[in-house]
Amino acid sequence: MEDLNVVDSINNAGGWLVRNQALLLSYAVNIVAAIAIIIVGMIVARVVSNALNRVMVARSIDATVADFLSALVRYGIIAFTLIAALGRVGVQTASVIAVLGAAGLAIGLALQGSLSNLAAGVLLVTFRPFKAGEYVDLGGIAGSVLNVQIFSTTLRTLDGKIVVVPNGKIIAGNIINFSREPVRRNDFVIGVSYDSDIDQVKKILTDIVTSDERVLKDRDITVRLNELGPSAIYFVVRAWSNSSDLQNVYWDVLESIKREFDAQGISFPYPQMDVNFKRVKEPAQN
Repeated sequence: MEDLNVVDSINNAGGWLVRNQALLLSYAVNIVAAIAIIIVGMIVARVVSNALNRVMVARSIDATVADFLSALVRYGIIAFTLIAALGRVGVQTASVIAVLGAAGLAIGLALQGSLSNLAAGVLLVTFRPFKAGEYVDLGGIAGSVLNVQIFSTTLRTLDGKIVVVPNGKIIAGNIINFSREPVRRNDFVIGVSYDSDIDQVKKILTDIVTSDERVLKDRDITVRLNELGPSAIYFVVRAWSNSSDLQNVYWDVLESIKREFDAQGISFPYPQMDVNFKRVKEPAQN
């Protein structure tokens, strides 16, 4: 009896397959076509994105902008590919788009921070306060810009760390670009003791700064007495140099000042405090 039931089930299944073979063939063709659309779409997205990136770089467009726009194009092609694949298997794309829109609104409300990072990324690429390779300070985080992505910016610090900063945080804070200007100014504050000769100190500082070939002579060089402090007099020294030489000029000038002051007998004051003792007259004893 059980054998007859199995045979009947097999016969019924075979009959159903025969009656619906056209429908099954249609579904199979649509599924294969949808898979093919997805595969081709992914390949096209990658090829178009890479080609667009190479064209923009070849036309001397900043790598930051090129990476950002090519990523947007890639994700846009992928999105259209998925919608086309759903339409091929019979899903009503209009309803899918409506559902995606409603879901996008809900997700957008839940991910306001990520959307603000996206909007900030668009602003950074549009106004370009910095570009790849420049050394910047982004709200207290300093480093060389590697790239600007849709949601974040990647920096490499001087000690070799990779720091990923959300774009929203960058827009909300101060952006300091150390590389954009070709020349920059070093500021020195030098303190000497009160018994030092002002004219001698000014001459020594001026000679040290002007003797450095990296200091730009066509820019103003300032050497002036700036402050009469509690235990020292302070001179301010300002000199311009190329941005690439700025740090080395700072270190070398400081070393030269220390050596020359030692040779000329000009002392750097140490923190000191005057302590006065007052003798109190003892009361007379009866």
